[in-house]
Amino acid sequence: MTIRQLSETLINQIAAGEVIERPASAAKELIENALDAGATRIEIATAGGGKTLLRVTDNGGGMAPADLEMAIRRHCTSKLDTDLLDIRTLGFRGEALPSIGSVAKLSLLSRTAEAGEGAEISVTGGKVVPVRPAAANRGTVVEVRDLFFATPARLKFLKSEKAEASAISDVVRRMAIAFPHVRFVLSGSDRTTLEFPATGTDRLARIAQVLGRDFRDNAIEIDAEREGVRLTGFAGVPTFNRGNSLNQFAFVNGRPVQDKLIWSALRAAYAETIPHGRYPVAVLAIEIDPALVDVNVHPAKSDVRFRDPGLVRGLIIGAIREALAREGDRASTTGASGLMRAFRPEAARPAAAWTPSASPYRPFESATASPTAFRGQQAGFAEFAAPSARGEPAFTPSPSIREEEPPQRHPLGAARAQLHENYIVAQTEDGLVIVDQHAAHERLVFEAMREALHARPVPAQALLIPEIVDLPEDDCDRLVSHAEEFARLGLGIERFGPGAVAVRETPAMLGEMDAAGLIRQLADELAEWDTASGLKARLEYLAATMACHGSVRSGRRMRPEEMNALLRQMEATPGSGQCNHGRPTYIELKLSDIERLFGRS
Repeated sequence: MTIRQLSETLINQIAAGEVIERPASAAKELIENALDAGATRIEIATAGGGKTLLRVTDNGGGMAPADLEMAIRRHCTSKLDTDLLDIRTLGFRGEALPSIGSVAKLSLLSRTAEAGEGAEISVTGGKVVPVRPAAANRGTVVEVRDLFFATPARLKFLKSEKAEASAISDVVRRMAIAFPHVRFVLSGSDRTTLEFPATGTDRLARIAQVLGRDFRDNAIEIDAEREGVRLTGFAGVPTFNRGNSLNQFAFVNGRPVQDKLIWSALRAAYAETIPHGRYPVAVLAIEIDPALVDVNVHPAKSDVRFRDPGLVRGLIIGAIREALAREGDRASTTGASGLMRAFRPEAARPAAAWTPSASPYRPFESATASPTAFRGQQAGFAEFAAPSARGEPAFTPSPSIREEEPPQRHPLGAARAQLHENYIVAQTEDGLVIVDQHAAHERLVFEAMREALHARPVPAQALLIPEIVDLPEDDCDRLVSHAEEFARLGLGIERFGPGAVAVRETPAMLGEMDAAGLIRQLADELAEWDTASGLKARLEYLAATMACHGSVRSGRRMRPEEMNALLRQMEATPGSGQCNHGRPTYIELKLSDIERLFGRS
């Protein structure tokens, strides 16, 4: 079979299959070029979800006519000289423009600040129209029409116009967060205008533009450094979570990335604080020496490889957990918003709840009926009948606190009442707090058990017959190097020949277990992350289950001193803002919100 050289057009079309997967990929490449050119204003216009039209206009440095000719040639770039280990720009491969020109109708209009006029060049399906003079403002306008018209097979695999437009919006949002000093405008016939005004150095203000004002109120600032790697950004409190991972953003040296290691570390950092199937909201920026990270993994440049992945993973987990321990116990403001909606008259059921003439209201009357009589009514905030009419008071008051104690200067205030034998109502200096007594005590018990696990070795049970697990020699070496750590967790292992490990002890807390499966899981974790958290996670999961069954049950009446003791313990315990399953343990309502409900402000 004869070997022959492919044509330049065909080479570019093959490259386009990797670099330009969809209109959003083209938008990303063009926006990166504009940012590398020093633009402070970038406007993106689309039609047909970017398939019919994609235009990116910037006020950057612009290009001279000779540079325009080079820009559409493969592997021509102004951003890379000879050192692939010192990449400080977003683009560097020199593939985007020739790839787009090979599968679409591409035109570039540009003018530098020094030039008296601009220049334009166009490429249609790989065929170049020479540079010609043109009127232009300073900067560059790149217009892409009929994307993939030259490769109809690829065009068939694109999604609907709405889906493609949404993908472009996601690209713009990520770029906007990474570069708060740049103004972004996204518009088109298929969308309303999306605009992000420049916020200068105030990154949180830009993040609030993208994620909404709620994030500003529920964000914890992160700033940590370890061995020359710095992590900055903002992480949402655990109770401020979402049903998908679309609100998670990561950047490496200003480059938006989709990296498995970072997402894995983020999940680990929020372990046991967020319910299964829910995702934290976070914006993380990693600053690292370019020589210690490889961004040339894939033509799309969304994947990176760290020289020391364990260092980066440990930094992310440690920094977020420290931030959550410091400030993460506060309730999400979205909980208060939901409470406000529940209180509003328009949300109330219109049916008559109680009539003063039919059932006189006698507050805090002694109950004579069964304690479960009222609870079975499933009453909401707007559905309270007179307590005496239902057979039991709706509140269990705390008269000693109510009569004798002033509002205490504690974050969770002083207990005033118990609602439905499950919710503690506490008064703070500037509002009130409603606490789920079962969820709160569950977290306190779990933290005490976890502290006990970490403070002393976990009891182990010896196996009558050691279990031999066959593994590759490299996995055995990694496991044995962590044998001392495993021993503190109740797992006793030792080498058994060149390709096997003998398990002699397992944690007593776990009872009968699949020792071989656990060892293989730990070996996989060590191979990928150089850390083995699976065993500790199992022990902590068991502790969480025991805490759930051993905590104060819903429906139990508590004395005033018990309620206040629970509040004080919550204030002193890290992570008490949510239970072991990630649900909030309390909701805070400010006095200004209450006054607004009554039209007093």
